Amino acid sequence: MNQRARHALIWVWMLSVLVFIYLPALCIFLASLTKSRYFLFPIRRWGLVWWRKTFASIEVHQLFQTSISIALLVMVIAVVIGFFGALAFARYNWKGRTLYQRLVLLPIFFPQSVLGLALLLWFNAMGLPLSWKTAVFAHLVWIIPVATLVISIQVYSFDPALEEAAFDLGASRLQVFREVTLPVLLPGIISGCLFSFLLSWGNFPLSLYTDGADTTIPEYLYAKMVAGYTPGVPVLGTVSTVTAAVLLLGGYWIYAIRRKARQQ
Repeated sequence: MNQRARHALIWVWMLSVLVFIYLPALCIFLASLTKSRYFLFPIRRWGLVWWRKTFASIEVHQLFQTSISIALLVMVIAVVIGFFGALAFARYNWKGRTLYQRLVLLPIFFPQSVLGLALLLWFNAMGLPLSWKTAVFAHLVWIIPVATLVISIQVYSFDPALEEAAFDLGASRLQVFREVTLPVLLPGIISGCLFSFLLSWGNFPLSLYTDGADTTIPEYLYAKMVAGYTPGVPVLGTVSTVTAAVLLLGGYWIYAIRRKARQQ
């Protein structure tokens, strides 16, 4: 096989994979553009009527407020705890470190439905009313280990000699942390923020068990798919997909700018 044929096969394979991954998202977007009550293909009546109805709904506004509040709070708490946990996880060698690593990563391996049920039973035993606040705690149990692991990848590549050189030049511990440690670990922190927000935003099993009457967007979409389907479902699905894509591209853009600035 010559070089040209090999490149052609690579391009065909790459395009096939991209179509396989993104075709469902495209179908969801097309389903949101119908004027009909139910999705029929081919679409006979095109329009944005369901986009207007969806974003004019007070219920949808409340869903976005609840989901964004949970995701933002989970992101901040998970990244702060995960940052310092990653330093202890990957930076320092101390007695009990191996046990600590295993305990931190253990919740990742639990099925989320089982973890959500266990947390629900625990909340009931403690007499805690279910709300978006208990959902935040449930999300943190599963997402903090993910954020810790993501940030620790950057910590493993961090050279402690950079901090030692700053100390030798007379910098204080706070200056070293602000001027050396944080900038070097910033790509890992941004990645941890993206993972934490998106995993919380799209989480269904933990929210279903622990948020009580405070419904999130994934729960709403599931309920509408089971009963009472409207084209507002693909509208919200499209918005969620585009939001995730924008956040990921934004994180990559920030990383590319920082990398270019360091090279200059």
